[in-house]
Amino acid sequence: MAAMTTVPSYTPSLWVRMCHALPRLDLTMQMKDNIFVPDSWEYQQTLLVLSSLSAIALVISLLVVLSFLIHYCCCHRGDRSEGSEEEEEDEDGSTGHGYSGKKGRGICCVTWVAVAAVTLCCVAIGVGFYGNSEANDGMYQLTSSLLTANYTLASIDLLISDTIAGLQLSVSGPLTSMEELFTGSKPFLVSTRNCRRLSDNVVNLLSSISLARSSADFSLGNDSSISGASIIPLTPVPPSVAPTVVPTSGLMPNPFSPGWAANTLMVNEDYRWLSYVLLLLLDLIVCLFILLGLAKQARWLLILMTVLAWLALFLSWGSLGLETATVVALSDFCSDPNTFVLNSTHFNTGTSSDVLDYYLTCSRRMNSPFQQLLTQSQRALSNIHTHLSSLERNALTQFPKAEKSLREVQQILNSTEGNFHQLVALLNCRGLNKDYIDSLKGLCYDGMEGLLYLSLYSFLSALAFTAILCSLPGAWRSFPSESEEYEDSDSESEDPFTSHQARRQTASGSQRGAMAPFYNYPGAGWTPPFSSAPPLPTPNVSSNGNPGYESLPLTDRQSPPPSYSPSMLTGYGGSQSHPNPAHSRNLYSR
Repeated sequence: MAAMTTVPSYTPSLWVRMCHALPRLDLTMQMKDNIFVPDSWEYQQTLLVLSSLSAIALVISLLVVLSFLIHYCCCHRGDRSEGSEEEEEDEDGSTGHGYSGKKGRGICCVTWVAVAAVTLCCVAIGVGFYGNSEANDGMYQLTSSLLTANYTLASIDLLISDTIAGLQLSVSGPLTSMEELFTGSKPFLVSTRNCRRLSDNVVNLLSSISLARSSADFSLGNDSSISGASIIPLTPVPPSVAPTVVPTSGLMPNPFSPGWAANTLMVNEDYRWLSYVLLLLLDLIVCLFILLGLAKQARWLLILMTVLAWLALFLSWGSLGLETATVVALSDFCSDPNTFVLNSTHFNTGTSSDVLDYYLTCSRRMNSPFQQLLTQSQRALSNIHTHLSSLERNALTQFPKAEKSLREVQQILNSTEGNFHQLVALLNCRGLNKDYIDSLKGLCYDGMEGLLYLSLYSFLSALAFTAILCSLPGAWRSFPSESEEYEDSDSESEDPFTSHQARRQTASGSQRGAMAPFYNYPGAGWTPPFSSAPPLPTPNVSSNGNPGYESLPLTDRQSPPPSYSPSMLTGYGGSQSHPNPAHSRNLYSR
């Protein structure tokens, strides 16, 4: 026995069941059912209540940021009065970079908070890109399935129209000519009229087959509209090549058209995907430039990024509310999609519920609602073939002029039977049910997963920007003031090889008072801590009033006193008891 082909099925995922189980409250805080009824105002109220949770979270985040701003503005107002003492303590206990004091610890704390927040923001951006891609893949699968289903329905309509046009052409042309030729022969005339009657019966049966055709308008009595029709077997074309008529109005056509739905979804998905990409790029730019502003200590860049961070915070919470409502509504639809389609007036207008149930479920125990019509049509076409075979055997010998008309009717009938077999295959539920299941999987699996990841991205990015806005005031306080930058620039212009710590000590020394030069100290006659060391020379005054140290390069550079070796101390030991300043000057002037 040949293996039986399995019919694809759809089962709601775990995420769909979890989101569908969320409680629903309306504006009066009363519990409501979680049945997907998008046109109901009560159901829309539940979605508004769920989306308002993000507005509450936005208010909480604003209060948190406001509390941090008040803390930095009010509680640290007295830090400037105590700043000099703290800076002295920090500089005395600091190492090479000066981060061991209280201010240094604050700078490190702000830096780590900013880095952690930016890292969280980058993780959220990665999650957002993945979720946006998943949602786009799901929508692409949905639109592809809808286009394939639209092509199948268009092919069914085209086959029916071709078959009806061919049968009407045979009735209006060759069969009429044969009736005129067989006027004198009653048996042949009866057979010809039976063919006409059976053709009209097939036309009526095929006209009753309707799968929500919106543009098919058959004028059964207008012969001029089909006089030039040609019966050519259909050749399938790819769904992307199949023409799709898009209504000019934005409202849903009645009856429902898969082609209209696919085109509308593709346009909306393009705008949605582009909007999320721009939002993700905005978040990425803000995070990177905040790090750059902290590293360069650029106040103007930090102000600009603060404004953009506020904008990103509002957009994150707003997108989270929209995504929450969309996820809940989609979970309600995906939990039982067949019930919504069967009960929706947009789908069952012009199509019976039996036809929709047949194509939505495609159960083996269900018979096709078109089975009886197709059987009667097939039987009528077989009877036409029987009458034409009888006329070919018996009438052509007596009426040779009827051969041309008879051949034309047989050719039309052969083409009609070929179209009829294709129509029977397309009316089977397997093809349309597979497109329906694929569209549900794309929407409820990939689309649902992408929306959940986008919701996670919005939540994480909102938390990251809240932390960034809370840490930016501390970063602002850690930046050096304009006076400090001016003093640092002056010290750098004096000696580019002086270390940063030495420049800070020099600046602090200038605030305490100018340090006296070495030769102005009270102990200018200081002697080394050895009894045999000669005393230092006293400065003499030259003719112009300046101390005469032109020949002493060490004192010009303000160097410390020279050191003496033991041998030098022994050589000068005898002369220490009788110091001779002139001898010392002669000694240093060599």
